[in-house]
Parts: sequence; C-alpha cells; structure tokens
Amino acid sequence: MVLLTNQQIGTWKRKRILVGSLLICWLILMFFTPKVPLHSFRHHVFADKRNFMGEIWGWTLFYASVSSLAFGSAYYHLKPDDNRIVWDTLPILIAYSSLFSSFLVERAGERVGLSCLVLLLFISVFSVAYARQVQIEVIICVLVDGRVFNDLRLCLTFQLIPCLVIPVMTVLLPPKYTHSRFWLLATAAHAVSKIEGLADSKIYNFNGYTISGHSLGHLCSALAMVLLTVMLLYRSIRFPRLSELKGHP
Repeated sequence: MVLLTNQQIGTWKRKRILVGSLLICWLILMFFTPKVPLHSFRHHVFADKRNFMGEIWGWTLFYASVSSLAFGSAYYHLKPDDNRIVWDTLPILIAYSSLFSSFLVERAGERVGLSCLVLLLFISVFSVAYARQVQIEVIICVLVDGRVFNDLRLCLTFQLIPCLVIPVMTVLLPPKYTHSRFWLLATAAHAVSKIEGLADSKIYNFNGYTISGHSLGHLCSALAMVLLTVMLLYRSIRFPRLSELKGHP
C-alpha cells in the first residue's frame, strides 16, 4: 500500500512537471516571438493555388448528387419497385447533367456550360417524371391532353449523351486543363457500365453466378468517379480561354 502510494505521488509529480514545462514553453512562444496578424496578405497566399473543384457549381453538384446516389440506390435495391426507383434514377441524371455542364464550361465557355446546366437539370426532372407515370400538370398537361407516360427511352437517351458527345467534343475543342485524357477514360468506364447493366443476366450466367452484370456496372461507374477525381487532383491550367482574357491588359 505504501509502495503504491509512493508510485502515485511520483506519477503526479511527473505530470505536474510536464504541464509546467509546457506552460513555460507556451509563455515563451507568446512573449518572445513576433505577432502573426490575421489581416495579412501573406496569410491568404497558399502554395497550391489550383482550384480543386474546377468550375465550382457543376463539380459541387456532381459530387453532391453522387453522394446522394449512394443512399438513393441503397434504398431502391433494398426493395426494387417503381416507387423507389425515382431515388436511384434522379441523382444519376443530376450527376450526368452537372458533369456534362462542367465539361462544356471547360471546352465551350462558362456561359454555355451554366446555361446547359439549367436546361439539363430541367430535362433530368422531366425524364424521371416521363418514366415514372407522373401526369404532367398545368401547361404541359394541356399540351399532351392529360396523358400519363410510362416510357424509359428519355432516361436512357439522356444517360447515353456523355458517351457520345464527350469523346467528339474532346477531339474537336481544345482542352483548357491538362490531363484531359481522363475524360475519355471516365467516359469509357461509363459506357462499359451501361453495357454490363444491359447484359446483367448473361454476365451472371457466364461467370458461374459469381457477380452480375448490374453489380459490375456499379463498379465501373465508381471507377469513372475515381478517374474524374484523379483528374481534378492533378490537372492544371493549360491555357486560358479568349473569353477569360477579355477585360485584362
């Protein structure tokens, strides 16, 4: 008991010495080093001046929709039906819209990209409504005589746009940033994911019921996200566009 008490006393003494030493070091640091003012120009100058998110609106919406897709897709796959598929499809279409608009901002200019973002978001919502048997109300309801749609063609067509347009525009329009080949790699991964989804049962039977084509499609889609993220991490401005130089000497 006495030995245990002596050990406890020794431990407390060492702790007090350590705390006292740290306090003295902090006081020396505060009183003998120069101030670091908050309102200083150097305080806001960082070594890495790259814009990680690229064109902020499109990329932010893209990653937000991909994040929400993780929950929406999980909710749908727990009990697949016509009601739950909306929460799986809508985030995908929003992700495509924001991704394609970001590509247009880089290749065709900010005004074109942002205008297409608004238009594509509207088409995304309309595509889901068109496929989900939602009766289009007010003006649209009058134009189509109140019909109820049940057609996936618009959604499928909308998902094929990046596979067709991005490679063509990559060849025709010069890139603003480096590492533009990642656009083609991500597009290829996306195209493969769609093919795997269409061949769901055939792939599942071919590999001995190990993994389905739909599951492989999810993996390829995730690979496309990884490729785009790597592109954003390592790319830099190749050259500014003429529209961005207007107004500058």
